[in-house]
Amino acid sequence: MSVSADALRTHLGYTVWASQRLLQAAAQLSDAELNRDFGTADRSVLGALTHVSRADHLWLARVTGSPKPQFPAETSLAALQTEWPALHERWQGWARGLTDDAAAAEIVYQDLKGRTWKQPLWQLVLHMVNHGTHHRGQVSGFLRAMGHAPPPLDLVVYYRELTGAA
Repeated sequence: MSVSADALRTHLGYTVWASQRLLQAAAQLSDAELNRDFGTADRSVLGALTHVSRADHLWLARVTGSPKPQFPAETSLAALQTEWPALHERWQGWARGLTDDAAAAEIVYQDLKGRTWKQPLWQLVLHMVNHGTHHRGQVSGFLRAMGHAPPPLDLVVYYRELTGAA
């Protein structure tokens, strides 16, 4: 099985769209709400969004063969609002040149524990998208728990917007 380069570009577009929607929602929160500890691994809205952004950085480095990125110990919503869209532009720029053959090609990379893996590129891109979807869902739950309606993030809503059926 393989996934076309066009399908990967579409799903990268989805992750950009969904992440931007949550950044906009997060901008409406107070500092206390943004940093409220929900007892999860990433703790808060800011923590979860930071985690997804950093993972997006890491996966782009892996698929392009770039050095592992270095991250500051702390981040802020303001930093995410600047850095994450720039990262999304880099992802989309990389994907513009992607071919079906390249999508099917195997990539060798190391995980954070130093283990070496070899997988088709399309699997890594879809993993990155799915990872973001998982954590964006957590942030949506955090927003609801604080009495805020999260923006619609469903993939089908994105598809509808792409076709003008929304």
